[in-house]
Amino acid sequence: MNSWDQLKKSAALQALEFLESGMVVGLGTGSTVRFALDGLGERLRTGELKNIVAISSSIQTEKIAHRLKIPLTDFTQHSQIDVTIDGADEVDDQLNLIKGGGGALLREKVLAQASRQNIIIVDASKVTGVLGSKWALPVEVIPFAAEIENKYLQTLGASVELRKTPSGDIFNTDQNNYILDANFGQISDPYKLAADLNQRAGIVEHGLFLNLASKVIVAESTGIRILEN
Repeated sequence: MNSWDQLKKSAALQALEFLESGMVVGLGTGSTVRFALDGLGERLRTGELKNIVAISSSIQTEKIAHRLKIPLTDFTQHSQIDVTIDGADEVDDQLNLIKGGGGALLREKVLAQASRQNIIIVDASKVTGVLGSKWALPVEVIPFAAEIENKYLQTLGASVELRKTPSGDIFNTDQNNYILDANFGQISDPYKLAADLNQRAGIVEHGLFLNLASKVIVAESTGIRILEN
C-alpha cells in the first residue's frame, strides 16, 4: 500500500469511530470507502462492534459487504440510517459536494437524505473553493430522455458527455439509467443549478449534494483533518 492509500485508510478508520454497536449504517461506494468497509468487517469479526446492519448504495458495495460478512438490510426494515460513510469527488468550503464519479449517485443521495449523520471521506485533492473546479457534474437521466436532457444541460452552459464504459458501451447505473457528465466549469450558484435540474422530468438525480455532509474527513500528506460546519 502506497503512502497516499495509507492516509486514505487512516481517514476511513477515523470515520469508523463515529459508529456504535446496534446502529444502522449506510455504506457508500468507491475506493476510499472500501477501506472503511474492510475496517467495519474486521470490527464486526472481532466483536468490537456488534449488531450492526447496513444499507448499501450500490450492487458493487453489496458484493463487498457480503464477502466481509457485514449484515445487510433495506428500507422496508429500517426507515432511518444512523450514520452513512461515503466518499465525494469534490468538497467546497461549505461542505457541499459533487458525487457520482462511481455512478452510484442516486442511491447515495437516498442514503444521505435518510441519514442522521453523513461522514464523508476524501483525500486532499478533492477539496476545492468552488464546486465544478475539478470535476464534471454527473446527471442521471432515464434513457428515453437522454438526448433532450443533454441539450437542456447545454442550454445551461455545460459541455456534456454521455458516460461510457472502458469498452465503449453506454454506462448503465444500478437503476438502469444513463449518466450525462456535465462540465459547467466553476458553479457559482449550486443551489440555483440544483433547482434547475430538479424541475426536469427526465433527470432522475444529479450529483450536487447540498447541505447533506455532517463531517468531512480529509486525508492530507500531513495527516487527517476533520471539517465541520
